[in-house]
Parts: sequence; C-alpha cells; structure tokens
Amino acid sequence: MDAAAQEAERAAGAVGRRREAAAAGHTGDAAKARSYLHDDDPTVRSSALRALQRSGDLAAQQLEDALHDPAAAVRMTALELAAYRADIAAAAAASLLADDDHRVVEAAAWACGEKVSASGDASAGSTGARGSETAEVVEALVRVARSHTDALCRESAIAALGAISDPAGLPTILAGLDDKPEVRRRAVIALAPFDGPEVEAALLKASTDRDKQVRAAAAELRGV
Repeated sequence: MDAAAQEAERAAGAVGRRREAAAAGHTGDAAKARSYLHDDDPTVRSSALRALQRSGDLAAQQLEDALHDPAAAVRMTALELAAYRADIAAAAAASLLADDDHRVVEAAAWACGEKVSASGDASAGSTGARGSETAEVVEALVRVARSHTDALCRESAIAALGAISDPAGLPTILAGLDDKPEVRRRAVIALAPFDGPEVEAALLKASTDRDKQVRAAAAELRGV
C-alpha cells in the first residue's frame, strides 16, 4: 500500500471514530465517548469532548487536561466548552493567552470574557480570591491587547476587556482606538459599559475616524 492509500485509510478510520464519538453523546454512552479522549486523531478527541459535554459526563479534570492537549484544535474545543463551565476557573482559560497558536489565543480571550462577565465578577465590586482572579485575567488580556502580533488576538482581547468591564482594562481599550481598523471598531464597541470624560472624548474622536464602520459604531454609542 502506497503512502497516499495509507493516508486515505487513516483519514477514513478517523471519520468513523469521530462519528462514533459524536453518536455516543446523543445516546448517553459515556464509556464509549471516554474511550476516544486519547485517540490519535485530534478531531476524534474533540468529538469525544463534545459528546461527554452533551451527555453531562465531562469531568472538570478531563476538560482541564484537554486545555493542554498537544493539538491546537482540541485546545480550542476545550476553551469553547470551558467558557460556560462554572467548575473551570477563568485562570485556566487565561493560561492559554500565552499559547503559541494565535487561534488558541483568540479563543482563550473570548473564553475569558465569557467566563468573567458571566460570573458578574468585575473588580469594582469584587473582593478576595474572585477579585484577585479577575485582576489576573484582566492583566493577561491587557498584555495580549497591547503587544500580540496578530490583530485578531488583539481584537479578541479588547472585546473580552469590554465584556468584563473592569476599569483596569479601560486604558487598553482606549489604546486600541489607535490600532488597525478592525481593532478600532472592536475598541469602540468595548467602550459601551464605560462612561466618563475620557470615554466621551474617545468616542468623539472615533466619530471622525477614517474607517466608516468605526465612525458608525461611535455615532451609535453617542446617540447621534
């Protein structure tokens, strides 16, 4: 069997296992789904995670392990699922903001925004361990928004800072108004939860931005 035929056979086998894993989630066969968590193919492992989540059998430790899977696609799946799991700390998602794969960083920023905003844990009213975790997440998002080389990652981080609405993130959102057009648009939208003279001044400036969508977003927030 030549290399092409072997690859075709391997791919066909992965498709079959992926379908079996997905079906297990619909039939409630947790044992079958778990048997695919360590499959050689990343798409099968992702399907197993989704299946276990669907059936309510995905343990927190299994999800945390998947956040460190060698395959970026599996890490992204784990972030998607972790975003709405109260038993997975926001810090676990934030740890992937330093991932080598920009797609994972983008997904991690989104997950951080979903987790912290859903918890209602904005720093203005939080104390103790929860407040400390939020501060750490915001700090990590700020680093991405200010220095990541990929614009989509910066955009996602700024969106998360807006969703979290922590005052510590405001200077970075304002700085995003000097970035690329897609980041500037996201920064304008991220200003929605904030108010004050510097926010009003930033929106006024954005209303004359050279990008039409930036101007439109600013006008909507200003109510003009």
